[in-house]
Amino acid sequence: MIPEIGHFSLILALWLALLQFLLPLYGVWRKDATFANAAKPLALGQSCMVAIAFILLEYAFLSNDFSVAYVAQNSNTHLPLFYKMTALWSAHEGSLLLWVGILAIWTSLVCGFSKNMDETFRARVLAVMGGVSFGFLLFMLLTSNPFLRLLPNIPADGNDLNPLLQDPGLVIHPPMLYMGYVGTTVAFAFAMSALMAGKLDAAWARWSLPWSIVAWCFLTFGITLGSWWSYRDLGWGGWWFWDPVENASFMPWLVSTALIHSLVVTEKRGAFKNWTVLLAITAFILSLMGTFLVRSGILTSVHAFAVDPTRGAFLLKFLACVIMSALAIYAWRAPAIGQGGTFDFISRESLLLMNNVFLFVLMSTVLIGTLYPLILQVLNVAKISVGPPYFNMVFVPIACVMLFVMALAPASQWMRFSVKSLWQKTWLSFLLAFAAALILPWLIMQQLTWSVVVGVTLGAWIILSTLQDIIWRYQQFGRLAKSWWAMSVAHIGVALTVLGITLTANYSIEASAVMRINDIAKVGNYQLTLQSLENKTGPNYQAIAATFTLSALKSAESTQIVTEKRYYPVSQSAMSIPGIDINLWRDVYLALGEATPDQKGFEVRLYDKPFVRWIWLGGVLMILGGVIAAWPRRKRVFHADD
Repeated sequence: MIPEIGHFSLILALWLALLQFLLPLYGVWRKDATFANAAKPLALGQSCMVAIAFILLEYAFLSNDFSVAYVAQNSNTHLPLFYKMTALWSAHEGSLLLWVGILAIWTSLVCGFSKNMDETFRARVLAVMGGVSFGFLLFMLLTSNPFLRLLPNIPADGNDLNPLLQDPGLVIHPPMLYMGYVGTTVAFAFAMSALMAGKLDAAWARWSLPWSIVAWCFLTFGITLGSWWSYRDLGWGGWWFWDPVENASFMPWLVSTALIHSLVVTEKRGAFKNWTVLLAITAFILSLMGTFLVRSGILTSVHAFAVDPTRGAFLLKFLACVIMSALAIYAWRAPAIGQGGTFDFISRESLLLMNNVFLFVLMSTVLIGTLYPLILQVLNVAKISVGPPYFNMVFVPIACVMLFVMALAPASQWMRFSVKSLWQKTWLSFLLAFAAALILPWLIMQQLTWSVVVGVTLGAWIILSTLQDIIWRYQQFGRLAKSWWAMSVAHIGVALTVLGITLTANYSIEASAVMRINDIAKVGNYQLTLQSLENKTGPNYQAIAATFTLSALKSAESTQIVTEKRYYPVSQSAMSIPGIDINLWRDVYLALGEATPDQKGFEVRLYDKPFVRWIWLGGVLMILGGVIAAWPRRKRVFHADD
């Protein structure tokens, strides 16, 4: 009976979402406050129905209700409680319910934090969000119902959760990533509401900016956590592979980054209005496109949900409907609104516009590399794969130019500045960064390449120019505005990520060896000894645990690393659990491969990855910068150079 209640809750949510979409728009059109004000109660009612469905599906997992097909496919009586709770979003139907649930959370937040917003504007925003909810709820009920029953043949036990997903990363990564994905709906709804009203002003940008920043923070957190999870859990020693599903989250992140910068200019200077709206639309469309790529069945990826292509057809139609509707409203309203404020060619506005253009071009290169093989496959022309060589050749040079512009940004000024003043503020930090790029990598790694020089120069220059600007502003104003602290922290985060990527990509060492007890292998500056092999029994798996001693060749430093090879009998699959010795400067990463025929040894993959932690440390600083920017401010003290 409980699954039927959950199903009925989704049906009620569907109808409430439809009313949430139609009634407020009708009320605004007819200037009828009764219909317009219905947006908030309808939105909260729809959110409650989705919450009930989510709780009831979670109860089905926790109670081992294998009469529910989705539970039987993704859980097991021996699955630890921790993973039973998170198995809800481990596959297509449940993750789609998570998507709708998070959209309900965003909708409720807009209802709760919009007291100072114009009621007509809020009605339109909630109506747009109701339309998006209706589309996803309809998709779920028609093609992906998580409450379908297996009656009368109820299995005695479930198929178990995919071993790759039996990891703490599953608890945090999908919800955080979806909070970012779905959060683009809010900026999209604000943009559509402003276009419908024909009023793209500073108030619209001021309302939209905090929501866009918070969504960007969640998306950054999700991507950073996903990178770390893939690195730590999959046993292949990498952190990013330009996988199509990885790209699906990276593209809206690039456009959302551009959107935040553009909203700042729109709020402060009244410029970039049409461009800002277009970025909000594009970020949301890319989020929908990512959903289509993951759930259409056209991708083969460890991240993708392999589903019936008919589901992909529904999503494709929904995506086409959203694109055509949004662009039609944009084409109708945007020409009459205009771009707004003017600025000089040499100004901070120009640098921000250049930065936005570069981010959009970077997104386009990723989009082409992701979709081009799929288009050829659909047309039966050829089956090709686009991987790191393409992205290294196309993406990296454009990113370097964008980072160059980013290093100049702190020294720039609004409206107008001179090239001479910019040079005076930046030449010293550039020379110091260039010297550091020539000296430090050689001293630390005894190797130097042009790619290291370029990457370290850009990363160090961004850090030094940002610190130099902080000192200058304290000397001039005696303080630093909150927005400037946010920008400084986030930019330093970008620089640390660039440094981590550059050094890891150029100085990583990979090796493999077949090792038995007391065998010794070398990787980089370390010596590895296999001390023991031990059988272990987990709650739903059998494992062999290998204990290694890692010793530094140039010192007496040593430590132990334990790695496992697990076998899951229910799903009949094996999983390697890497062992990693970490510090701020390097990781030594071990993963067990296949056993030797006599079962007394294993193939061992060894990776020495210098500065890989800086990649995720940079992500943390970016998130911190976003949190500072989004934090409510009591009183705005405006300086002419803020």
